[in-house]
Amino acid sequence: MKRKIVILGATGTVGSKISENLLNEGHHVTVIARNAERLEKFRAMGAEIIAGDVNDVVVLTNAFKNADSAFLILPDNVKAENTRAYQRQVTSNFIEAIEKSGIKYIVNMSSLGSQMHEGNGIMGGTAEQEVRLNQLAEVNVLHIRSAYFMENFLRTIPLVKAKGINGTATDGDHSFPMVATKDVAKIAASHLADLDFKEKSVHAVMGPKDYTMREFTTIVGKAIGQPELPYVQVPLEQAKQIFLGNGFAEDFVDNLLGMATGIRNGIFNYQKREDFTTTTTTAEDFADHVYKPIYNN
Repeated sequence: MKRKIVILGATGTVGSKISENLLNEGHHVTVIARNAERLEKFRAMGAEIIAGDVNDVVVLTNAFKNADSAFLILPDNVKAENTRAYQRQVTSNFIEAIEKSGIKYIVNMSSLGSQMHEGNGIMGGTAEQEVRLNQLAEVNVLHIRSAYFMENFLRTIPLVKAKGINGTATDGDHSFPMVATKDVAKIAASHLADLDFKEKSVHAVMGPKDYTMREFTTIVGKAIGQPELPYVQVPLEQAKQIFLGNGFAEDFVDNLLGMATGIRNGIFNYQKREDFTTTTTTAEDFADHVYKPIYNN
């Protein structure tokens, strides 16, 4: 059965893949983004394009009306002077639009670590969003608790090229789940189309195994012909100054780096790994088929 499905964050790494999967299956997909010109490829695939953002309740409400399901994601705001207040307002916008539209099925992008309400940095907002969406009456809500995205390693390609090292503020020797966004998107798209969830539930998506940052760096290094590529943990204060120098608001940076501290403290390791939560794309697959082509481009 073909569904009417709304996707927020369709220009992002997960939302774009969800949209492609659903359009390729013939579903009626509406994609929403502030920069509508970045969505033109989806129009060519048959999607309805709406220019708007998470702060426009009218746009969200109208999009949700008559839709079978919708994908929500809490977008970052690097300029937010109060990150939690910003996240709380976006969640309020979602809830208002859901209630006014009457939509009954929501797939919410969350994260491992969202079982906690402190000590998880920026994911405190996704944790709160889960709780608030769970209070919606007569709406089925599925939370996708994703592991750390393998695609985050793409962000440090400039550092690898310039300095011959890979580095973030995350501890290099603590293992935790990592997942390819294509696997997250496949699962989310399936739920959006099948409507196979009732009331309030969680689907954790944990990748094939746990990796350390150092281990994963070695794997991508081998893929690009640098098997000795080192991983360097950047001190928190140095990382903060780098982000501030790029124009990020201080409160956002503190929340972002709070996630790195939380990873070291094990917030991603609370979820039990089961067949249901384990996906197939390995670090080696990702390194060969995603990282290497982008690095060489």
